[in-house]
Parts: sequence; C-alpha cells; structure tokens
Amino acid sequence: MTDTVAKPAGAGTLGTPSANQAGARINKDAFAEAEDFLPLDGIDHVEFWVGNARQASAYFRALWGFTPIAFSGLETKVRDRASYVMRQHDITIVLTAPLTPDGEIAEHVRAHGDGVRDIAFRVPDVYASWRETTARGARSAIEPTETDAGEDGTFRRSAVWTYGDVRHSFIDRSSYHGVFAPGYRAVKKPAAAAQGLSLLEVDHCVGNVALGDMNTFVDFYRDVFGFAQLIHYDDKVIHTDYSALMSKVMTNGNGRVKFPINEPATGKKKSQIQEFLDWYHAPGVQHVALRTEDIVGTVRRLRDNGVEFLGMPHAYYESLADRVGDVGVPIDVLEELGIEADRDEEGFLLQIFTRPIQDRPTFFFEIIERHGSRGFGVGNFKALFEAIEIEQERRGNL
Repeated sequence: MTDTVAKPAGAGTLGTPSANQAGARINKDAFAEAEDFLPLDGIDHVEFWVGNARQASAYFRALWGFTPIAFSGLETKVRDRASYVMRQHDITIVLTAPLTPDGEIAEHVRAHGDGVRDIAFRVPDVYASWRETTARGARSAIEPTETDAGEDGTFRRSAVWTYGDVRHSFIDRSSYHGVFAPGYRAVKKPAAAAQGLSLLEVDHCVGNVALGDMNTFVDFYRDVFGFAQLIHYDDKVIHTDYSALMSKVMTNGNGRVKFPINEPATGKKKSQIQEFLDWYHAPGVQHVALRTEDIVGTVRRLRDNGVEFLGMPHAYYESLADRVGDVGVPIDVLEELGIEADRDEEGFLLQIFTRPIQDRPTFFFEIIERHGSRGFGVGNFKALFEAIEIEQERRGNL
C-alpha cells in the first residue's frame, strides 16, 4: 500500500526572490529562513529495496567504485532480508532484498522495481527529531528505539513517512562504534572496487510526485522539517515542444540536505515525470545526485566501466561557450563525454545524467561538480529534456 501524508495547512513563500530568467525564482534567503528546530547533520545513507542485493552490490562495486563494508542476512541471524552496505567517501548506499516471496520488501519490489526506500538523516537526537516531526503532522514509520550492541555501544533510530513509500530515518551514531548498525557484520576482505572514481557526497535527492501534489510536499518539508524553498522552476523554464514539468527545491538551514520536488505539467505529450509515475506506480525518488571534484575523470572511468549516460546533441555545444564562458574544461571534451555546463551569478556547475539503471524507466543518477553555483543547471533543462524525450520515444512512452 502506498503511504501518503495529509496536506499541511498554509502555502509556501519565496521570501525575497530574484529572477535569473523567466519562470525561475531563486530565494537567496532560504538558508536563513529554514528553521533550526530539527538539526540535520546531513544524509547518513540512502537505502534501496531491490530484487537481488548481491548482484546490485556487485554492480555498485565493479562499475561505480563502492566498497562493501557490511552485510546483514541469514549469516547474521536475519531471516527476512539480505542487506549490503556500500561506501565511497561520504556516500553510503544500502541495498536490501527480500529472502521470502512475502512481506513488505517483496511487495515493494513487485510494485516499484528497484527503488529508494529510505533517505536517512544523521541527527543528534532521534527522540526530539521524531517528536518534532510527528507533532507537526508527519506519520510515524519507526518510533524511537535504542539497541544495545554490547561493546559496540548503543544505536538509536526513528523514522517518519514522506511521499509515496519513501521514509526518512533519523540516525544517531554518537554512542555506537559498530560497522554500520546492529545485525550487520563487517566485510573483512571485500572484493576490489573500481578505481579512479571520486564520488564524494550526496548533493541532492529528487522526488517525483503526481500533478497537483508538488506544493503539498513543499509545504510538508517546510512545516514538518523546517526547510525553506531555495528555487522555484515553473513550466516556462522546464519544457520542450512536447512536455513540461514544475519543480521546487527545498533545503535545510545548513544546506546539507536539498530536495527538489517535481510534478508533471500539461503538455502535448507525456513528460518524463509522468513516465516515472506510470512505471514506478507511486511517487518516489527519481534520482540522486552525487558530487565530485573531477567530473571528467569520473565520467571517463564510469563510461569505461559500462555505465550509460544520456547523450546531448552537437547543437548544444555549439553555443555553450557563449552562454557559460570558461568552465575549466574544453568544450570538445565536454561534448565527447556528454557533460553539460551552466553558469549563474554565484558560479558554474558541470553535470551529467545516467540512463535509468534498471529495466523500468525510473531511477537514475546524476554526477555534479560545483564551482560556486548552488543551482541545478536551469540553462540545460531544455536540451536535457529533449534528450530524455528521445529515450522516451524509443521506449514508446512519449
């Protein structure tokens, strides 16, 4: 069953917006406006529920350079699931698969395919985090718990629901010294991970919701989590001749957690957001952006390893230098690799998007390198969406 939240009262505000182009509004005061009743120290981990965790872990190790650090399953006396914890720098991904045909994990995979179940936050107090969010309207997913892990200390956790079947866990590791969590054991001799990659941290996580629900969850993150709206992109910005969408970006006060929320907009044909909703069968996480300081080297290695990226037309690069100026990488190298560039008043960014990483046209990754810019590549949207529509047409879903 898909979990939802009630629509919070009130409408979001933009504070003091400034326009960088028609249809895009940036709130420079967002970080100051975000309330501090819910301190978040960043994203602790992202958990995917998948059909086969062992094979998924091999994919992330061999292609993406993640190292397996912990395992949970039959060998650790867990009978209903197997989980592999994968890490690269400050990015931790958990891959969990069902061991039986029944239960919530199997039902989740049958409904959605492989997808994000949990975006977990590091917090100083799981009790206060749970009390503050549930008091403001969030539905509880896991009440605050403490697990005594003996010499490894005490592990504390709670969780609440957000859009679709996605939840946010609150994790406190201040008194815990184990490998990941109770019930997991360390992987003592992990197989060698792919080399030459520099994926450093989760930059942002993007959620897709149904038409008319974007403001519901913008209000939810504002009222329940104390986030503020950083950017609003309307369908004047994010559109092609055939499809469009609208997006608002929510951020917490320290800027460590950024959540764009997308909804489809009316167009001549089906938008990529509606395609996601049709095949995921619920609102969910469309993509996770991973930050790097060497996008050229990282993309070269990922391509060599077999990761597939969206292509951009030659016409995009013909005018790129005039639009963004010097971004430290020759235009012909950007075109060779399919990397996009965008510049705003704060700086510039480089970004690229993978094709969906499973057979369903749902979840994908973004690789992003930032140089001052806190934006999301608004100048690339039209060309990017035209590239996505080519993929949709090939799938018969446009």
